[in-house]
Amino acid sequence: MFKRTLQIGILNIMHDKARTNADFQQVLTQTDQPVALHFYYPTMHYQDRPVPSTVQAALEPLDLEAVAKLDAFIITGAPIEQLPFEQITYLPELQALFDVLAHVPQRLYFCWGGMLALHELYQVGKADLPQKLFGVYPQEILAPSPLLKGLESGFLAPHARYAESLRSQIETHPQLSLKATTPAGKLFLVQNQQGNEAMLFSHLEYQADGLTAEYRREVSAHPERHYQQPENQSGQPFAWQQTQQVFFENWIKQVSHTVNMEVLNYGKSNN
Repeated sequence: MFKRTLQIGILNIMHDKARTNADFQQVLTQTDQPVALHFYYPTMHYQDRPVPSTVQAALEPLDLEAVAKLDAFIITGAPIEQLPFEQITYLPELQALFDVLAHVPQRLYFCWGGMLALHELYQVGKADLPQKLFGVYPQEILAPSPLLKGLESGFLAPHARYAESLRSQIETHPQLSLKATTPAGKLFLVQNQQGNEAMLFSHLEYQADGLTAEYRREVSAHPERHYQQPENQSGQPFAWQQTQQVFFENWIKQVSHTVNMEVLNYGKSNN
């Protein structure tokens, strides 16, 4: 059976652009569903300075007209979760992106990208954590989700962040559903009621050495500071590999199903 290639855009605002591209290439192309990935950077981030050659080599400038034609879109995390949203220099470009994404069939936001989406689309605030949530933790399923199909409570996932969207505001929001958290109540997955928008607070795209690489980056950038090493990594180094495979397979299936339904409905409306 012929399967149309899914067109997925990714706004890559992580620190290591090339590594992040490779991570998403790995996790999004592991099924038999053909996928084409389009990696972007926010142009306003470089409005007062040249775009670094490493960014130009890995990413394209964000093109909202091209984004409007995609089947799905991802906004990655970013190492800026302790900054107030209004201090983000390229926030107007992100707000324009959200306007376009309202018409893209599926959207998935990671970590800070999830905090931003919850703030801009659902008016949910965020707060700094007492200390960085950093390591591999079990997750508890609170409500069913197609994205968690095949996983049972206790599945493992990596977390790496200094801030958190406000759970109290999520739980009382009529358009949102909290699907899973850590046993300590830290967010894992939030979705809108329509099921076409997901906020994933785990860096499930990370490969086996992803947390260690993040730790080394922070230490290298600020050797004068003390940084905690990732927790619960002494045993299996890639403990979230099964979670990663199941989650992204489920998400690709959901993108494909949504696109196929739109094509079917479009055909019916033109008969």
